[in-house]
Amino acid sequence: MYAMLTALAALWGAASGLLVPRAAYRFSVEPEETWRDTCPAGHALTGAFGGWLGSARCAACAGAVPVTTATAAGSGAAGGGTGEPADAAEGTAAGPKDADPDPGDVPKDADAVRPGGRYAAGVLVPLVTALACAVLAAAVGPRPELAVWLLLAPVGVLLAAIDRRVHRLPDQLTLPAAGAVTALLGVAALLPAHAGNWVSGLLGGAALGGFYFLLFLINPNGMGFGDVKLALSLGVALGWYGWTVLFVGGFAGFLLGALYGFGLMVLKRAGRKTGIPFGPFMITGALIGVLLGGLAA
Repeated sequence: MYAMLTALAALWGAASGLLVPRAAYRFSVEPEETWRDTCPAGHALTGAFGGWLGSARCAACAGAVPVTTATAAGSGAAGGGTGEPADAAEGTAAGPKDADPDPGDVPKDADAVRPGGRYAAGVLVPLVTALACAVLAAAVGPRPELAVWLLLAPVGVLLAAIDRRVHRLPDQLTLPAAGAVTALLGVAALLPAHAGNWVSGLLGGAALGGFYFLLFLINPNGMGFGDVKLALSLGVALGWYGWTVLFVGGFAGFLLGALYGFGLMVLKRAGRKTGIPFGPFMITGALIGVLLGGLAA
């Protein structure tokens, strides 16, 4: 039964993960913006729910003519052809990109159209989401709270992807996530065979959120307020399994973030005051805590 449950959870993660790249692309904007409505070439995003559900490929750009390395070098278009920086948010190096036959449709920003009209990573995210859902199912088993974790896993991957790209955690996701995890775990607490405590979860959310808020007050330049809002939902999830799990999950996030920052400094890619996206490490630490809580329950 556990094997089938894990397989089904992995399929759910892969399917829901396919929808994450488009949403991540749309939310990866500057703080003064809400979200994107077009692909980098200016084509309107279409699809279900106002264009939010769909693939990471722009259909209008799918027939774009690829620019070869030789052509790019000869025309001064190497690395984007405009002197623009490479897509640092995705961590890709400058190189050949698709050029739309209409020069007016060539993207001007760092989010350049990828081969085949792709504007966001389309493989890695579903794999990560599938893996997260699979390990959650294997650790938690057929308990009511597993449904909550599986629903929240794609949201966590989405938030991590956005924070990695633009160092922000949108209120449109963090605040509903906090309300959703609280309400859903409240329902799970009413069902038989659950392995957590809803009141403990509420206290955990208040504790972790309060702790991050204190860090924000002490050093607002080093801790974003989006991290504070994210801590509310993560604290509820971790607190569901008790204070030990809350401490382990919260500490794991700090440890992972510190190791990442230290590694960047060793490689001379960052300094002591360089900002890093902390959301992915908070979410990964919470995942570790929930896995340990599920195994121990």
